[in-house]
Amino acid sequence: MLRRMGRPGLLGLAARTAVVAGTATAVAGGVASHQANKANQAAEAQAYEAQQQQAAMDAAAAQAVANAQPTAPAAPAAAPPDLMAQLTQLGQLHASGILSDEEFAAAKAKLLG
Repeated sequence: MLRRMGRPGLLGLAARTAVVAGTATAVAGGVASHQANKANQAAEAQAYEAQQQQAAMDAAAAQAVANAQPTAPAAPAAAPPDLMAQLTQLGQLHASGILSDEEFAAAKAKLLG
C-alpha cells in the first residue's frame, strides 16, 4: 500500500477546516453564555441592593412619621423658589433619566399652571 507524503489531500483539508470551525463556534458560544450569565448576576445584585436601600428608606420614613409629635400650628410655608430654578431642576432630573417624559410633563404643567 502506498502512503502519500506531504500536504494533506482535499478531504483532509476539509476535515481539518471543519474541526477548527466547530471548535471556534463552541468556544465563542461558551464565552457568550458566560458573559450573559455574568451580566445577569450583576443586574440581579444591583436590583437587590436597590430594593434593600428602598426598604431602609421606607423604614426610616415610617419611623420619622411615628416619632413626629404635633407642635404649634405650622408656620406659613416659605416662599417657593424661583420658577426658573424649579424648571431648570426638572430639566436636569429629566435629562439624567430620573424623571420619565410623562412625569416631567406633569411636573412642568403643575409649576406653570
